Amino acid sequence: MANGNSQKTSGLHKQMVVRLVVIVVAMFAFGYALVPIYKAICEITGINVLTPQTKNAEEIVKNTQVDKSRSIEVIFDANERGKFQFKPETNRMMVHPGELVTMNYVVHNNLKNDTAGQAIPSYLPSKAAEHFTKLECFCFKQQPFKAGETKEFPVVFVINPKLPQDVHTITLSYTFFEVAGATAMAAE
Repeated sequence: MANGNSQKTSGLHKQMVVRLVVIVVAMFAFGYALVPIYKAICEITGINVLTPQTKNAEEIVKNTQVDKSRSIEVIFDANERGKFQFKPETNRMMVHPGELVTMNYVVHNNLKNDTAGQAIPSYLPSKAAEHFTKLECFCFKQQPFKAGETKEFPVVFVINPKLPQDVHTITLSYTFFEVAGATAMAAE
């Protein structure tokens, strides 16, 4: 009788091990699939659009004329995470679609040591993201800072004249945060 229970217990253990292996494989697959899912969500919502769109932007600037019959209010927002002071030089401006615009953000490192920071952009309404093209932006890469250093960063952009007519205001929002472990890079 004890031998029968032992075989039954052994069978249950094998079943449990198989189930755990299946769960681990499923979790790994899910984690692996999150990267493309995250990228797709970011592209759709306009969040975390970091890649330079220079080629597309140059084409837009060359092949369009400024639409002076229409003005878009662009609101600039700044949020900091960590020991930075971060703000736009101006909070809002009126822009004509097709017009090449330069705007500056100011970042101050409040730390007593060197570090690096990164800005992540987002847009409202989200449908404006595909029509808001940046030629130059500090958000394209990590930015090194010396202790107590203040830097001014330009954002050069153009709004595509194909922006839907119902969009009258675009909010460009950046969150600037300290990059963990980036002190060595900042010192270079």
